[in-house]
Amino acid sequence: MTASKALRALREAIVLEHLESENEHEFDTAVSAFDHPRCEIVATGQVFDGRAEVAAYYARVHDAFPDRRSTLVELRHAEDAVVVELELRGTHQGGLRGEEPAGRAYRVRETVFFVFDDARLIGKRVHGGQVDLATGLRA
Repeated sequence: MTASKALRALREAIVLEHLESENEHEFDTAVSAFDHPRCEIVATGQVFDGRAEVAAYYARVHDAFPDRRSTLVELRHAEDAVVVELELRGTHQGGLRGEEPAGRAYRVRETVFFVFDDARLIGKRVHGGQVDLATGLRA
């Protein structure tokens, strides 16, 4: 296996483990996949930087959507990233601002750029498919 193929395989394994840990709600493992955790939500302009902020983001998402799961649709390699298209499904349960559970089911597509520096995952940039954490509606 050439160095570039080995690097691609390693990056892909990191991304797949990260996605699996999100689906299993093992958020410590998901956060640990990053060399320095950073998650950017492009649709809202939110940036979560550092272990504490990214962990808090996962906690908020899980509280609002406890059954959230993603299904991998497509995975592609770029020079400094692994790009995935995901289908997200879940049910909004409320709970972020004291509102009653909404019970709204959702199914959306999103594209995520997992940004790497060599073999180190240094960021996750989420495009589209976002569901507002407060309302359960698409952002």
